[in-house]
Amino acid sequence: MESSEPISQQTRERLRLVRTALIRLHKVLLGFQRQAWEKEGGRIGNSYEFLNIVMHDAAFAWLHRLSELIVQIDELLDSREEVRENNALGLIEQAKFLLVPAEFGDDFQTRYFTALQESPDVVLAHSEVVPLFGKRNDRVH
Repeated sequence: MESSEPISQQTRERLRLVRTALIRLHKVLLGFQRQAWEKEGGRIGNSYEFLNIVMHDAAFAWLHRLSELIVQIDELLDSREEVRENNALGLIEQAKFLLVPAEFGDDFQTRYFTALQESPDVVLAHSEVVPLFGKRNDRVH
């Protein structure tokens, strides 16, 4: 399939599945980071306070890349303009490469690595999204 072709129904559905799995992973990672934050900073009182901390506290900044990717997927799926296959596949590739944990990497990679080491819930959410990236030999572990 040429990259300039309109998005196929199969790719659109795959992107929706990736989006759903990324949202679940994001929620789990927020919970993981919240627990770490509350150990140091005390209990967060309500949802408004938590949202403010997520948006402005450096401890949550690493999650912004994942948030932004989810927003990009939403914008593509909701676009009134014709969506191209290569744009949709590009977002799936971005997710695939973002979710590569590394003990020695960028901020997201190292924090994601730590989250995977410390939280079974993060491992489960990760294992739900990875198969959606493609063929077995293309998987991110």
